[in-house]
Amino acid sequence: MKRDESGNHNSKTSTSTPDGDNKKPLLTDPPFYLPEFEKSHRFIIDEYEVEKKDIAIFLPCAVKKPYSQSPSHKLIRMIISQVLPPEMYHIVVFGTCGVIPGELEEMYPYAHYKYMLGKVNDQKIRDDFLRIETDRVAAYLEKTKDVYKYRVAYCLGLFRESMIRGAEKSGVPIDLILPSVEKIQRVIEEEDCTFQEGSLSMDDYLGEFCDELQKFRNSKKSNP
Repeated sequence: MKRDESGNHNSKTSTSTPDGDNKKPLLTDPPFYLPEFEKSHRFIIDEYEVEKKDIAIFLPCAVKKPYSQSPSHKLIRMIISQVLPPEMYHIVVFGTCGVIPGELEEMYPYAHYKYMLGKVNDQKIRDDFLRIETDRVAAYLEKTKDVYKYRVAYCLGLFRESMIRGAEKSGVPIDLILPSVEKIQRVIEEEDCTFQEGSLSMDDYLGEFCDELQKFRNSKKSNP
C-alpha cells in the first residue's frame, strides 16, 4: 500500500460494488484516509439536518453493506426495537466510516467500501484511525448536542476508545456505554474468541445490552 507525500494512503479501487452495482467503485483502502469519506463527513457536519430524537444509539459499522442488513446489526436492532419505540431513538453508525446517521447508510461512499480494522496489525494505521475517528466523533457530538437528550453507545476496542475520547474532547457525555468493562473482562478471561474482546453479537453482550437498555429506558421514564 503506497502513501503520498503527506503520509496518507493513496486510494485504491476495484471496478465493482456490492450487490452488482458497477456505478461506483469499491473502495478498499482504510476509509478514514480517503477524501471521499472526509467530504461526506463535512457534508454531515456542515449541511445535514439531523432529526431530533430523545436517544442517539451509536453502533459500529459492519463489513456487510448496508449496515442494517449485517447479521450483527439485525440482532442489535431487533433488541433496540423491542425495548424502545421507533420515535424515541436514532441509530448512528460510526467507526472506520466516520460517523453517519443510519438513514444515510446507502449514500456513497458508505455502501461502497470493504475494510476490517480488526485484522490490521500496523500500529501507525491503528493510531491514525483513533486520532481521525476521535475528531469525527467529537464533531458529530458537538453538532448534535441539542438534538438528543441522551446518548448510548454499544462498541468494543478502538471504536469504543474513539467514542470515549470523542466525548471527552467535545464535552458531550455518553450516558450509557456497553458492554460493561466487567463483561468485557470476563469474555477476555473465559472465552476463546477470534478477537480478544469477542463480538458484539455474542449472547453475553447482547443479553447485557438488552437488560441495561431496559433499565436506562425505565430510569428516564421515572426521571423525565
